Amino acid sequence: MYQQMIFVNLATDDIEASRKFFTELGYSANAQFSDDSTASFPLSDTIVVLLHTRQKYAVFTKKEIVDSTRHSEVLLALSAESREKVDELIEKAVAAGGTVTGETQDHGFMYGRAFDDLDGHTFEVVWMDPAAVQG
Repeated sequence: MYQQMIFVNLATDDIEASRKFFTELGYSANAQFSDDSTASFPLSDTIVVLLHTRQKYAVFTKKEIVDSTRHSEVLLALSAESREKVDELIEKAVAAGGTVTGETQDHGFMYGRAFDDLDGHTFEVVWMDPAAVQG
C-alpha cells in the first residue's frame, strides 16, 4: 500500500543554526537533499522537514514570506510514543535554544506540549493513549 508523505518546507534566517537545532533534537540531516541553502531532516519514513534560507524559500512561492516570530503560518503537530517522550523532546528543544509555547495540555488520555524553533515555527508534541484511540 502506498504511504503518502508530507514535506514540510520552512523558511529560516540562519540555516546553520537551524541545522544544529534539529540535530540537537536527535534528528539526522539527509545529506543527499541538503546543501548551503537547505537542510533536509526526515522525522519519520513519511515526514520530512526541509529548512530553507529565505532566498531559497522564495524560489517556491510568489507570496510574502511571513515573519514566523510574529505571525503563525502553521502549527505542526508531532506524535510521541509516551508522555515521557513528549517531555524529552521539549527539553531537547529548550536546550537547543527553542522556547516553550502555550500551556501543557493534560487530559489523561492525551498529553501535549509545544515549542517554537529558532525561527518561531511552532511544533506541538502530543501523546495519546492507544486504548483511547481504539475507542
